[in-house]
Amino acid sequence: MTANTIRFDFRSDTVTRPTEAMRAAMAAAEVGDDVFGDDPTVNLLEQRLAAMTGKEAAIFVPSGTQSNLLALMSHCGRGDEFIAGQNAHCYKFEGGGAAVLGSIQPQPIEHRADGTLDPAAIEAAIKAGDNHFATTRVIALENTYGGRVLPVAWMAEVAEIARRHGLGFHLDGARAFNACVKLGMDIRDFVMPFDTVSICLSKGLGAPVGSVLAGRADLIETARRNRKMLGGGMRQAGILAAGGLYALEHNVARLAEDHRRARALAEGLARHDGLRVTMPDTNILWVDMDRELGERLTPYLAEHGVGITGRYGQQRWVTHLDVDDAAVEGALAAVDAFFRNN
Repeated sequence: MTANTIRFDFRSDTVTRPTEAMRAAMAAAEVGDDVFGDDPTVNLLEQRLAAMTGKEAAIFVPSGTQSNLLALMSHCGRGDEFIAGQNAHCYKFEGGGAAVLGSIQPQPIEHRADGTLDPAAIEAAIKAGDNHFATTRVIALENTYGGRVLPVAWMAEVAEIARRHGLGFHLDGARAFNACVKLGMDIRDFVMPFDTVSICLSKGLGAPVGSVLAGRADLIETARRNRKMLGGGMRQAGILAAGGLYALEHNVARLAEDHRRARALAEGLARHDGLRVTMPDTNILWVDMDRELGERLTPYLAEHGVGITGRYGQQRWVTHLDVDDAAVEGALAAVDAFFRNN
């Protein structure tokens, strides 16, 4: 399936396109040279995110992958270690960048059934003072995790472990605003325990490019140097930053619409006995089925213009600002037709 054959695109919230109003804001952006620090729109975006998250400083970067990598490289030196979940994005889905580019060793921890990591397992994995081991420097959590909102009290419990052992504490908060909308919580309170937090602008918030890493001033200054080294320093990036500013001003509260549509989609899919649907917390919906059914249903949906991700016996559906009620109804109609005819 190619993008131009997709009528209803549930593959990811990364496929969102800037609205006409966002494009106008980007076209009108005042720009400078961000590597020299004189792009006023980039500076405003960084100041805005730092203030919103209650952190000392922030840095605009091209991607969430680079944002997480810069955080880990700021907390760790060569040969140090970070702790993360076995299925965490910064461990499993970022090309091994921490190891390849930062010479940082990962220590993965198995997820519990609810998506959290066992605090006792985290604490048992911490290593210090023994030359046989890489020294643990930072614990990295992810929230939302697969669209699931993990408990704030759990994050606080892990934060206490990090403090007790003198470790850094990082949040991959690519969809943290989704969690905050779900919880009715201010982003500042949500990310309060963390030394660094990565916020993605190009997912549910709808900007075309970019993430922001916010945190302690010393860590962000290190990240700024490493961003240059990694080739992430951009010049007249205010055109992109303006999209992020527009997203923060106009697209946060509307995330509730994505959550509502994901719930409607889940309820519609759950009408079919062969589909095992996990009711979503936010905008990501997981559907399990027998492998044989999946190998027929997924291609059928592709042929009928419904874009999803997944294979074998699992599908992931993601709602976003380019998915309206008609798209949900159209996708459910295609699924209904499949079950009527098979």
